[in-house]
Amino acid sequence: MNLQISERQMELKEQFTEERGYWSKFWDGLLILDEEFFEAYLKFSTVPWKKGILDPKIKELIYIAIDASITHLYEHGLRFHIQNAFKYGATKEEIMEVYELTSALGIHTCMVGVPILLDELEKSGVKADQILSEKQMK
Repeated sequence: MNLQISERQMELKEQFTEERGYWSKFWDGLLILDEEFFEAYLKFSTVPWKKGILDPKIKELIYIAIDASITHLYEHGLRFHIQNAFKYGATKEEIMEVYELTSALGIHTCMVGVPILLDELEKSGVKADQILSEKQMK
């Protein structure tokens, strides 16, 4: 889809690219549909890059954690931020550690869900000792 953008939208696109270091086609639609919201997002999202004490590599590792998290799972962003992290000196081991830390988010499904499942099973007449092995009951 080839969308026409205004001069102001082109300025915002250039500013985003300059301040964030990249542009994705994903942003085109948002920029065109709601220029004011896009500008507010631009101001908000560039704050960590304009000030702060974290190294760019650490910021990219945080973006990797966000894009890899079970609540986000954004492959395009993940690929982009891995490339940036490498440019800033990250190692594959550091990225794997981010994955390992982020993967712990998914375990919360079990931590919350399993006790509820056991409770509901017991309410329906199935005792935990009927569904869990002796080892699991310890």
